[in-house]
Amino acid sequence: MIDTNNWGWFSYKQLFTIKTFKGNNILNSLKGNIPFVSASAVNNGITTFVDSDEFENGGKITVARNGSVCSAFYQSQNFCASPDDIRIFELKGHKLNVYIALFICTLIEKEKYRFAYGRKFGTKRMKEQLIKLPVDINGKPDWKWIEQFVKDSIIPKLPPKAKAVWEETYNTSPIRNKELFLEVNNWQWFRYDEIFDIRKGFYNKKPDNHTGNSIPFIGATDNNNGITEYYDIQDIEEASKAGDENNAPLRDKIFEGNCITVSNNGSVGYAFYQKERFTCSHDVNPLYIHSKWNQKLNPYIAMFLCSLIEKERYRWAYGRKWRPKRMPASLIKLPIKSAGEPDWEFMEDYIKSMPYSTQI
Repeated sequence: MIDTNNWGWFSYKQLFTIKTFKGNNILNSLKGNIPFVSASAVNNGITTFVDSDEFENGGKITVARNGSVCSAFYQSQNFCASPDDIRIFELKGHKLNVYIALFICTLIEKEKYRFAYGRKFGTKRMKEQLIKLPVDINGKPDWKWIEQFVKDSIIPKLPPKAKAVWEETYNTSPIRNKELFLEVNNWQWFRYDEIFDIRKGFYNKKPDNHTGNSIPFIGATDNNNGITEYYDIQDIEEASKAGDENNAPLRDKIFEGNCITVSNNGSVGYAFYQKERFTCSHDVNPLYIHSKWNQKLNPYIAMFLCSLIEKERYRWAYGRKWRPKRMPASLIKLPIKSAGEPDWEFMEDYIKSMPYSTQI
């Protein structure tokens, strides 16, 4: 527990220069390599990549003013940003780094509860917003303490790959140094039930007991790889579908890994690769590659497919769920071989040719 009694309050305008991205020459392109930040709560706020000769230098924090309000991310690389949705924070009087940014972003996101659809986090409000920080003997923000705290108390607890991201020691090189292009005009449409074995999730109500943390529970969420809780096998075995006494055998509750889970309700259309076995809500559809293709799914093919699945999110809303009854007739456009079969090898190679593919 951190003792914050001796910390000091600062307004955002005391700490940051707050501005809007002014670039106009932005081209959304499949070949773009500049991150475009919008009002998203996931993927570091990045919603696509663009081509542009106008961009913001890295080393700044982006904060969503509407949409996923108060979602704050550190942008280490040059980037573009939505002028309507994003404000850019540049620290005054001190060099911002990933450690200080992690600390600040966490505090900014703690203010989400103050803002909603009818009360946007506009520039005027941002400038007057207060943030509480540790101070030095002169009453100024103690950036040295903040940086050291994150290095000593937070970074060591992160998983190895996440730790490498924050320490900026990760390998940005692709697995395969080969440039591939998406010639979508030559792709072919397939029904979902041609490509996937579509299954139904299980629980209406999550298990109440928590005796362990060996099996992830996948729910209708847009982050954390869909994981909303962890349970032990005993928890899952004892919990029924609806939380009543009508239980079902364990085999109906556990799904084997190496598949894609797609939310059919709530955060509809979000898709995640599940490597290990899991249990899940009935608001989730587990998708397995159809046996007729004689193709084993892997993280690279899954990443390719998940990106395409999430492009369909705009078709679904609260009143139109993407249940297993509707999903089979949905269409997905995929690269093909000369025989008209999905080109699984191209999908894998394309993801492996992208920067950071070594981190998957």
